[in-house]
Amino acid sequence: MILPPEFQDWFARQGWQPHPHQLALLAATGDSLLIAPTGGGKTLAGFLPSLVELAQAARPDGYLENREGRKGLHTLYVSPLKALTADIGRNLARPVAELGLGVRVEDRTGDTGQSQRRRQRVDPPEILLTTPESLALMLSYPEAPAIFGGLRRVVLDELHALAESKRGDQLMLGLARLRQLAPGLRVTGLSATVEDPQALAGFMAGAAPVTVVEADPGPDPDIAMLPTARPAPWSGGGGHHAIPEVLAAIREARTTIIFINTRAQAELFFQALWAANDENLPIGLHHGSLAREQRARVEAAMAAGALRAVVATGSLDLGIDWGAVDLVIQVGAPKNVKRLVQRIGRANHRYNAPSKARIVPANRFEQIECVAALEAVRERDLDGDPRGPGPLDVLCQHIGLTACAAPFDADTLYAEVVTAGPYRGLTRPDFDACLDFAATGGYALRAYDRWQRLVLRGGLWQLRDPRAAKLLRMNVGTIVEAEMVKVRLRGRGGVPLGEVEEGFAASLTPGDSFLIGGRVVRMDAMREMVIEVTPDPTRQPKIAVYSGVKLAMSTQLSHRVLALIGDPARYGALPAQTREWLGLQAAVSALPEPGLLLSESFPHAGLWHFALYGFAGRNALQTLGLLLTREMEEEGLGPLGFLSTDYALLVWSLDAVRDPAPLLDRARLRAGLGDWLGGNAVMKRSFRNVATVAGLIQRNMPGQRKSGRQATFSSDILYDTLRKYDPGHLMLRITAEEAGRGLVDFGRIEEMLDRSPRREHRMLDRVSPMAAPLLLEVGRVPIRGEGRERLAQIEAEALMAEAGLEGIA
Repeated sequence: MILPPEFQDWFARQGWQPHPHQLALLAATGDSLLIAPTGGGKTLAGFLPSLVELAQAARPDGYLENREGRKGLHTLYVSPLKALTADIGRNLARPVAELGLGVRVEDRTGDTGQSQRRRQRVDPPEILLTTPESLALMLSYPEAPAIFGGLRRVVLDELHALAESKRGDQLMLGLARLRQLAPGLRVTGLSATVEDPQALAGFMAGAAPVTVVEADPGPDPDIAMLPTARPAPWSGGGGHHAIPEVLAAIREARTTIIFINTRAQAELFFQALWAANDENLPIGLHHGSLAREQRARVEAAMAAGALRAVVATGSLDLGIDWGAVDLVIQVGAPKNVKRLVQRIGRANHRYNAPSKARIVPANRFEQIECVAALEAVRERDLDGDPRGPGPLDVLCQHIGLTACAAPFDADTLYAEVVTAGPYRGLTRPDFDACLDFAATGGYALRAYDRWQRLVLRGGLWQLRDPRAAKLLRMNVGTIVEAEMVKVRLRGRGGVPLGEVEEGFAASLTPGDSFLIGGRVVRMDAMREMVIEVTPDPTRQPKIAVYSGVKLAMSTQLSHRVLALIGDPARYGALPAQTREWLGLQAAVSALPEPGLLLSESFPHAGLWHFALYGFAGRNALQTLGLLLTREMEEEGLGPLGFLSTDYALLVWSLDAVRDPAPLLDRARLRAGLGDWLGGNAVMKRSFRNVATVAGLIQRNMPGQRKSGRQATFSSDILYDTLRKYDPGHLMLRITAEEAGRGLVDFGRIEEMLDRSPRREHRMLDRVSPMAAPLLLEVGRVPIRGEGRERLAQIEAEALMAEAGLEGIA
């Protein structure tokens, strides 16, 4: 395919020249993956073959007509964000209109109205913009063969982001189904930040290999730390020390996006920024827990150039094209080089225009991490971990949804599933285990009618009761979040402000104030899972903390941080006070460095403290803290509590750790992990997530929705029941695998031990410079055990002595 003259003229009228990678996709004869920098015209490149085909087929007898004589679905676009589909729809409208293509472009997401959804099932547009969840839902309807039978193209946007979660696995199973429904279908993946293009190509590939097209990466970005008059705090923070400099940067730029890693910190930073905004610069706030209407207003204002800045979380990480943005500020360490590159690319969203970004470390440790991240960006060294095999809970859900569409043959479905990249290595016994679960709930549950969903009739698996299809469709998706409670202004038709988690809502009583959407509100009442509020800007608010997993520093970035700390010759890029701090650490104790696992024991405030500089990420060191304190309890050291950061673990106890080697024995740690995980809350949380995705637990029921507490109660009962009566159950096996990779992250503990053949333990007479910031961190985990009982006895004896009552029974 070549670019037709009318398209060449259209490009010329825009003052554009087609980029080589856009023409390369037009010429591709099979599936392809485009790797191009942000602003490189990826989306237009992905749609260009479709637009050319639609222009050439705009004739009465064209192949776009389906059996009923109507034009059918030609191109399906899938993105990870609903906001991105809306943005793409706006951007496509212009070429479609100016080229006179006469085709419909519509979206199909959770925000699409019911009447339009019903119409799309019988009269789909030529171009449909959707998300993985909505695609899975559409494929579950009997009309799926008619809807997708004439499909010619699929465009997968921001593929790297989808590949990092179960949403990508769900999408690849859907893609395998589309390839069966529409033979000859061509798939194009689009991505900006990829550390391993061939691995991503394998992820999206079907039976045939994928052609990788890599565009010119463009100029190096203009990135640096934002100089601040006040030094970063020793711990915690949130970047508030840099508010004056951030405001100054906003004034100098046209439009700025300020990225914050968590929703709670975004609320706090926005409030502090607005309090210092004496010039009343228009600044917005955008994160996933704000009301859809508020997010839409911010997006529209940004698109119109009406805002000077927006404070945002990952909700604006991906692909939305706001050409007026010329500065990105990252507040807090990015934790991941790919994430930083993605966010940087939001500034100067144009090809061959360098992006400009400034970084604000929240504390002294983060200064080191930010310098290491900036070095990685300049060297174009992206981080990323290899993907594991496709998760089985997602496959269980897919099998149930397949039965909703039509009866199926198990052999045929297995052959289809293994054409999906993540499931290429799926064994038949694992597939059969998933099928058995989808049909009966598994051995321990097959006696219960509620989990008897599929039956085998005439060699085909089908729904036992067709009415179950509604329940299965209501619970489509792989995102399992905490139950949210909506927040609205009080009064009839109160304006929606957003939502907070059920646990936080339960902590509120009428009259309490809290922060949401950048404003302080007072809780008046809670009715039908809706909090009614009144603005109250004079009160000191509570902060809604969202339970999303805190971002952990990537393995590759942690290696860079460790190498930087261990090489004083590279300290020139660090602030002076940070250089002095590390120099003092070297004089008092030692510096962590590659190949060395450094630990320290020192007395402080009447207790012994043990610091381990593992640089293994927050989740892994949290798990290590739980395991080590169990072992310390067995050794009689009286552990009282611990805290973990991305860099270090700190444990306090009654007696000193003098030789950590036995505590860090790999076999002992793994044995302790198995004992600890059994009835642990972390495992129960993982089980709830797995069971919800697989369909064992339904959060959404006809006419109602289970509260988070109800769902947790149900999942805990099921977990305990299966552990007792069916310990080999598929859901327990998936849960153990999930916990080991995610919340527990034991693999990174083993990686820490493997990369540190040298061990060095220092016995100190006082807190070390590197340990001092740890003592200021929040998030301490208390340990209940013999040590706390001994401490209570010591405190009681001291009190009796102070009162002159020692020796009296």
